[in-house]
Amino acid sequence: MTSLLQLYPQQQADITLEGLYLSHDIRSLATDQPYVYSNFVTSLDGRIAVPHPTKPGLVVPKNVANGRDWRLFQELAIQADILISSGRYLRDYADGRAQEILQVYDDPRFSDLQQWRAQRGLSPQPDIVVISASLEFPVAPELVAGDRTVIVVTPDTSDPQKRAALLDHGVKVITVPQRVTGTNLVAALQAEGYQFIYNATGPKVLHLLLADNVLDRLYLTQVNRLLGGSPYSGIVDGDLFETPVDMAINTIYYDPIDVGQLFLSYQKA
Repeated sequence: MTSLLQLYPQQQADITLEGLYLSHDIRSLATDQPYVYSNFVTSLDGRIAVPHPTKPGLVVPKNVANGRDWRLFQELAIQADILISSGRYLRDYADGRAQEILQVYDDPRFSDLQQWRAQRGLSPQPDIVVISASLEFPVAPELVAGDRTVIVVTPDTSDPQKRAALLDHGVKVITVPQRVTGTNLVAALQAEGYQFIYNATGPKVLHLLLADNVLDRLYLTQVNRLLGGSPYSGIVDGDLFETPVDMAINTIYYDPIDVGQLFLSYQKA
């Protein structure tokens, strides 16, 4: 397998891809507050999604998605207690428009990750939390299979009948006042005993986390390819932040495969 070049914090050659983000040991970063991290893959012009060729909505560009980034996505997911998703993602997932991101290590190539989790006495899969105000999404049977917990965090103004229907599907529902924010989301998950929270959904949720300064680390794969096109979809979608969110470089790796890509991680400044 092609080696990586570490560019920061110090230059080092012949870094292996497998185990790269496991070596970051997210679970060693525990404090008295939950640790929240996120990950995106983008084109050089910052696009994370393009219009689906045959259906409404956006999809991860095939010219950007790649197996090496996917390996690292899995390494980050496997270290989490719970994955953040959204009602929008579950609708797209049911319609066949979304990339599979909720079944961690479901590919035989990632069996070592299953062993990694088992060796630490963790559940086979991270749990899932879904953020939704409308509660209009299907619950795929595989998501609530086994001992995996699925939680929905929704405003207390959401439809009580839809909440009851989710309970009937084996989903736990938590209500928060008025709207879901980064602060009340993390507080709700902390109250449920979750310490390591991985945002596996899109730019609106990243905005929510950044707006309340609850994101601790951002992982970004930048593929050296420009896509152009419209509409433009970047890693953050929402209002202008009142105060810009500063992030400090944590690590940089160069991957020479194909056109080349950078694996970057940023820490809360």
